[in-house]
Amino acid sequence: MIDRRDILKSAAVLPLAALLPGRAAASPAGTLRVASLKFGSLNWLLETIKTEGMAEKAGVKLEVVEVASNQAGPIALLADEVDVIVSDWTWAMRQRGMGQKLKFRPYSSSLGAIMVAKDGPVKSLADLEGKRLGVAGSAIDKSWVLLRAYSRKVLGRDIAESATPIFGAAPLVAEELKNARIDACLNFWTFAARLEGAGFRPLLSVDDMFAKLGIEPAPPLVGFVWREETSETKQKELQAFFSAIDAGNQLLATSDAAFERLKPLMNAKSDAEYFALKSYYRAGIPKPWGEKQTESAHRLFDLLAEQGGRELIGNGTTFDQNLFYGSGSR
Repeated sequence: MIDRRDILKSAAVLPLAALLPGRAAASPAGTLRVASLKFGSLNWLLETIKTEGMAEKAGVKLEVVEVASNQAGPIALLADEVDVIVSDWTWAMRQRGMGQKLKFRPYSSSLGAIMVAKDGPVKSLADLEGKRLGVAGSAIDKSWVLLRAYSRKVLGRDIAESATPIFGAAPLVAEELKNARIDACLNFWTFAARLEGAGFRPLLSVDDMFAKLGIEPAPPLVGFVWREETSETKQKELQAFFSAIDAGNQLLATSDAAFERLKPLMNAKSDAEYFALKSYYRAGIPKPWGEKQTESAHRLFDLLAEQGGRELIGNGTTFDQNLFYGSGSR
């Protein structure tokens, strides 16, 4: 039996005041609890929704639950401390295989990249032979598994054998590249954007890997995840929330002024870094999930299962298209 207090302690989940002002009584559509990483890009979107009153207009009251790490959100969801989190669909698929009926709707299609010094000696993937390659995450990180498959297809050899991978947290490998202690780093989109703003350049994007591996259109990996029963008990709240999310993204896609007021949250160290973050975010605003995306996700799942095995996908996990929240589904 999982103790609720222990989960809250280990996850460092701290309930915040409601994102939007209002009376203590629930709005007509009720309240939706949304987990948000304190310094994550979701905060930019939620702040926009708050400033513009978009949730109120849609008919939902949002209660933001601040989480301390990417791992804390899933723990909070499974402990029923929040209604919606942002996570990747491969994790949600694994949970479905274990009996947790989850749903997924894209949050961002922005993906990571290998970043290198702009005028450095690494001009192509082949130039990484014998070099030190920082990798955000572990040896079963999805981007690393994809890169290994890509290198075998393009170079005819496994980059894990031709280069020296150095695994670590995303901020750490970014700093190692800045300090020239590694020759390149494979990192998440926010860190890739910050590195680009600091004068580095993308050598190879995960999007490029998808294309070469025949996974097109590239399926967004990160999205909103919630329980199927929430679709029943809080159907109106979910619909209102997604309406506000779409409205917020539409504004951020078109309004520089809307982004300008997010500068304090973005913590950019320079104008170049700020503009790179804005560009990456806008490029990642997802299109609606459809049949083609589901087919691509299935191909990606099969590749990850083949390359990463049960350690990545889970023991006995099979692809379940019912995970994905599509047009007309609840």
